[in-house]
Amino acid sequence: MAGCNKALNVEPQNNVTEVKTAADVTALLFGGYKLLQNPSAFGEQYILMPDLLAKEDQVIWTGTFTTYRQIADKTQDKTSSVATSIWENSYSIINTVNTVLDKIDVVDASDQAAIAGEAKFIRGITYFELVNFFGQPYSAGNVESNLGVPLVLTPSYSYDPVKDKPSRASIGAVYQQVIADLTDAANDLPEFNSDGRATRYAAEAFLSRVYMQMQDYENAATMANAVIESGNYSLNANFAQAFNNAANSSEDIFGIQQTSQSNAGTSNNGLTTFYADYGTYGGRGDVQIDPGYFDYFSGTDVRQDFVYNGYSINGRDGIYTLKWAEFYRVIPVVRLAEMYLTRGEANLRKGGAPIGPATPLEDINTVRERSNAAPLNSVTADDFVDERFRELGFEGDRLWTLKRVQSTDIDGLDYDADILVLPIPQREIDVNSNLIQNDGYN
Repeated sequence: MAGCNKALNVEPQNNVTEVKTAADVTALLFGGYKLLQNPSAFGEQYILMPDLLAKEDQVIWTGTFTTYRQIADKTQDKTSSVATSIWENSYSIINTVNTVLDKIDVVDASDQAAIAGEAKFIRGITYFELVNFFGQPYSAGNVESNLGVPLVLTPSYSYDPVKDKPSRASIGAVYQQVIADLTDAANDLPEFNSDGRATRYAAEAFLSRVYMQMQDYENAATMANAVIESGNYSLNANFAQAFNNAANSSEDIFGIQQTSQSNAGTSNNGLTTFYADYGTYGGRGDVQIDPGYFDYFSGTDVRQDFVYNGYSINGRDGIYTLKWAEFYRVIPVVRLAEMYLTRGEANLRKGGAPIGPATPLEDINTVRERSNAAPLNSVTADDFVDERFRELGFEGDRLWTLKRVQSTDIDGLDYDADILVLPIPQREIDVNSNLIQNDGYN
């Protein structure tokens, strides 16, 4: 990748109209990464919106933004600006990396596989987020008939009234494309890369997420085990060291690198803007911890103490997580702790001999002991669901886990309730008659 690192020493850009050189392609690739950092992606909404939808015992929305309150209250409609921003930014990401793949021939032959691998990684994880937000969960079955999102695998350079009005692909088709992209990425990416860029193990970590959502526990355990056994990552000595870092920590498998141009202030969007309190850390403080969250802890578990008292921009006192307290810090998207929990739960649910050198009990205790929680003497599948909440609360995991296990109580709703799926933006339907709206929004 030495040649690629040199070639990528250019400003990121999103303009696809003039792509003629290797430098143009690699700059465009960086534009794709920049869009992943956007508040409409991992800079905020990919993480915050699932937590607002599954807010019970997790978060309280105290802010004045109506569109966010509608998500928290499950009253959003087909004109939701949140749904629109996620949709539009995600398809901008996809079009950007589709262009990279379309123009890959102008890149030096020795660099083509790795650059294409990064583009497919970005496309794969973006489609995974889209299908989760805008389609019924895989666990609901009927994956070949339930609608996902349009699969667009070639770039759009100018408007084509036929090509640019795609229909929604099935849930199953989207998942298979995600698996294909991430598998190609894992095969072509290097084991090491600079912070914020994809690696083989970042692709495998996301594959473990995909397989977990599919309830394909053997493959989920296999992918998580590959990441753990790579030896490239290690749990930080204490829980607090996993957050608010200026660079990736030892357990960050993939993280979004924040700068002064992103999550930039209390009036802007951004994960830290909403989660950091107004008085101490200078955020808006719109997202406070639901006191019910602490009922999941006992004893000396330090994760229950990784909080502070503060107040929101509108003066409401509350408790805040320290995970997203500081601006301009890395947002961990996938951490090693998740891989231990995934491998352990997947091994437990699949039964038989465990994949990897550890038992499910050993994996869950690896995570618990890092946080000074008492080790368990035995473990059930429900223990893993609760442990994910303790470890990954406020990181966008809860909704997807509850949907996977077919919970009948997501804020009192069944896992496949229509309102837990975002609407296809009405403005998209207005210009594309081939799009079918999700149930509950007509």
